[in-house]
Amino acid sequence: MDNTWDCGSHSPGSNPGQGINKLSVIIMLNANTYVTSQKGIGGTIRNQYEDFYVEEIPEILPSGEGPNIYIWIEKLGRTTLDVVLDISRDLHISRKRMGFAGMKDKKALTRQWICIANMDSDEQMNQVKNLDIYKTDFLKIIRGRKKLRMGQLKGNKFKILIRDIDDIEKSAEIANEVLSQLEVTGVPNYFGWQRFGKPRTNTHLVGEALIENDLKKAVDTYIGNPSDEEHEENQKARQAYDDGNLEESLNLMGKGMRYEKMMIRELIRDSKKGELTDKSYKNALHALPKPLQRMFVHAYQSFLFNEAVSRRVGMGIDKYIPGDIIIDTEEHIVYDKTPEEYQELMDEFKANPTSPLYGTKVPYAEGEVGEMEEDVLNNYNLKKEDFEVPKMPRLGSHGLRRSMRFQVWDGKATPTDEGVLCEFSINKGSYATAVLREIMKKDVI
Repeated sequence: MDNTWDCGSHSPGSNPGQGINKLSVIIMLNANTYVTSQKGIGGTIRNQYEDFYVEEIPEILPSGEGPNIYIWIEKLGRTTLDVVLDISRDLHISRKRMGFAGMKDKKALTRQWICIANMDSDEQMNQVKNLDIYKTDFLKIIRGRKKLRMGQLKGNKFKILIRDIDDIEKSAEIANEVLSQLEVTGVPNYFGWQRFGKPRTNTHLVGEALIENDLKKAVDTYIGNPSDEEHEENQKARQAYDDGNLEESLNLMGKGMRYEKMMIRELIRDSKKGELTDKSYKNALHALPKPLQRMFVHAYQSFLFNEAVSRRVGMGIDKYIPGDIIIDTEEHIVYDKTPEEYQELMDEFKANPTSPLYGTKVPYAEGEVGEMEEDVLNNYNLKKEDFEVPKMPRLGSHGLRRSMRFQVWDGKATPTDEGVLCEFSINKGSYATAVLREIMKKDVI
């Protein structure tokens, strides 16, 4: 696949480890350090969804033969999960037959592969070709032998327009300096706002309630608790829920509250049998798509991970520290190397230090890095065992080690009439906003 924009429909801006700086405000929830020392260019992003373009870099491409149907989609202003649910609804099939490699931004123009398992007849292929999915184009439809699973991608490439900049030429120069430096040092592997939700940032709070083993609090946090940053109708629906008026809350919920509706219908059904119990709240959580159920605890792990990364970056993002747990590009732990050999692997981006996504079995690093990691958990009065989630063990987590930095390549910033167009590619599972915050030196959503 080439790096050009095909199908000619949209483009950003079209019309339709050097010095560490402490932040004065929390950015991206617990991300508290910068790597680059240049003054930020400021500006704004996502003024139009088309300003933020994301294209998946696939691990493998479908062969053209096989029982599964692959769709190369372009979606605008929609989540991956929403598109998957719409396709499964219109085809009258279980959403469990739908696969994708990664969740792509909602507030963006994005391209990725979607796979439908076991659709081997010509009639089924024609049904797929005739689908009309809201704000989603099917750019290519092709057969494949293997099912597509989460994580089966190399990375993502981005074209992002930063608008509202005073000196566009100078800002482009600064952005190129930052990108060049990041290509050498790597980028702090912070989880971005997409993991936590915006404008209503509560996904990690639902996860925190699950870690506390409080199912009612988890459901209440997701459905209730109105935010001033939401539409007034959503606020009224959430307030009705908080007041105990479930039917009224459901009636007030708009189209954007698809998942809240799934949950509250379960609660209404159970409330007719008597008082709501832990089982009722468990049923409400089980009403959600499994990827979303798992997202809650993952978001809380991400919140804690960001703090561990922030502290580790302060020790030197591109420096090996004795006791570090190092992984290679296949995410396998690298053992029995000398400090010099570890440093050489890091310099070539063949290996990276890790920070913990905390869980029941995640190991700590050794030495001062391990002491720091344990201190992060202690500061929240948590223990590894808390991640068992006994009432919903399938949502619990053993935890894992995740790279604390990621590689950025093909970085380029270009001045345009509308602002600075930043282009770069990054590893899978990493966030473009972590790159942009280094360029802009401000809160990036």
